[in-house]
Amino acid sequence: MVGLSVGEKHFIQGGIAQDLRSDGRKRLTYRPIYVETGVIPQAHGSARVRLGATDVIASVKAELGKPSALQPDKGKIAIYVDCSPTAAPMFEGRGGEELSTELSVALQRCLLGGKSGAGAGIDPTSLVVVEGKVCWDLYIDGLVISSDGNLLDALAAAIKAALSNTGIPKVDVAAETRSDEQPEVNISDEEFLQFDTSGIPVIVTLTKVGRHYIVDATSEEESQMSSAVSISVNRKGHICGLTKRGGVGLDPSIILDMISVAKHVSEQLINKLDSEIAAAEASEEES
Repeated sequence: MVGLSVGEKHFIQGGIAQDLRSDGRKRLTYRPIYVETGVIPQAHGSARVRLGATDVIASVKAELGKPSALQPDKGKIAIYVDCSPTAAPMFEGRGGEELSTELSVALQRCLLGGKSGAGAGIDPTSLVVVEGKVCWDLYIDGLVISSDGNLLDALAAAIKAALSNTGIPKVDVAAETRSDEQPEVNISDEEFLQFDTSGIPVIVTLTKVGRHYIVDATSEEESQMSSAVSISVNRKGHICGLTKRGGVGLDPSIILDMISVAKHVSEQLINKLDSEIAAAEASEEES
């Protein structure tokens, strides 16, 4: 945790109450966001996102697998986050493991639409090659390089950017396969399929400090929070997932207000992120 004096705490809380934060931002303003794509050559897709001093990488690897018997028409997607021990002192040992698990679960809930898959940003049916026989399994890895607050939003942005950078090889299936056999497949080196990432939501975390909530909290601001609600919202303004941290209960009317604030903020975030991803892709192609 960030060790702050009483004076510093009052300064942070007083600033937020007056809509002027320590770094000069308003309550609902994000730090500048920077995106780089194609940062890990051996992955099928990757991206790095920086929000202030928070720096994260996401990579996507695709492997051919077999759909589960319960969902023969769907591929599988797993999200796992690792926190580099050098990212923050609290990440050493157990603290890092617990945070990694918490972030992984929150991202799965917000991006994959929970257990039912409703509201998922990635359509798992698009990963099937032969129903019940062959599918793509996506392994999405997030890495926290340096942490200054708001890790969940940054990781979700990096995953969205990495998926838009992902090309999955085209697969041709041998026609003459008996129904009880695994079909033979040829994986193309030349042709790649891109994902439609327009439906992938962003995560907006609203952190409650005193009576107000803020977006894109720094570590110092997070140390003063009573609770935080992370809401994933897609381009159509649909809520795809919601997760809460912090022990303080929230009145349902406050949650409804937070959702409407998150919808409003998410529009700006999606537009900014999309233009950053497009610029990153363009500069990657030039190089």
